[in-house]
Amino acid sequence: MTHRLDIRDLAVSYGRTAVVHGIDLHVDAGEMVALLGANGAGKTSILRAISHQQVTARGTLRFEDVDIINLPPPSIAALGIAHVPEGRGTFADLTVLENLRVGAIRRRDKDGIEQDIAKMQTLFPKLASRAKQTAGTLSGGEQQMLAIARALMMRPKMLLLDEPSFGIAPRVTQEIYELLRELRARERLTALIVEQNANIALDLVDRAYVLESGRITAQGTPAALREDDTVRQSYLGH
Repeated sequence: MTHRLDIRDLAVSYGRTAVVHGIDLHVDAGEMVALLGANGAGKTSILRAISHQQVTARGTLRFEDVDIINLPPPSIAALGIAHVPEGRGTFADLTVLENLRVGAIRRRDKDGIEQDIAKMQTLFPKLASRAKQTAGTLSGGEQQMLAIARALMMRPKMLLLDEPSFGIAPRVTQEIYELLRELRARERLTALIVEQNANIALDLVDRAYVLESGRITAQGTPAALREDDTVRQSYLGH
């Protein structure tokens, strides 16, 4: 079976410091998968390896059967991988609307871009009312929504989401996850999500991997992981 994203024996390092040690994982089309674990477990480093940002990676890393391990970030984005980094990464000095247009900068279908801007403003009503406001003046939750909306403007085949709940009020986190649930159901959005809040992630995803010190220590469906005593005690609080 050909997976949309197929990772085999992936090792990731920053200079001489190894942070991920020979992991295997995959994500299929239309599937949402979570990477769970404590800070420093290597979750973010895996996303950076996929989008080739700030790390050195070795092993097999294929997206839709294309070897991407040595491709530069623009080429990876052109294949349809959109990365929403931890800390959101919006262009603070640009307006909400300008940020959305930046997300579509590689596209040439002007009518489609306008349709997608209208769609994002429907999906994220808070952004519609702040279209002319600079991103840096938005709340943390609104900036996270904008970062996701900007990524979706690429019409990506796969979304990489790094800690979408980080620093955001629980109510807004719930809103964001409800939206992701809607996108999966309506558009079969494929996503790999790094998340420390294991409970909320397991309510959304089809499968999850648990990382400790750069190694996968557990994997499976949400139901299976909720039955795993170690996972329950370490990550689910019971």
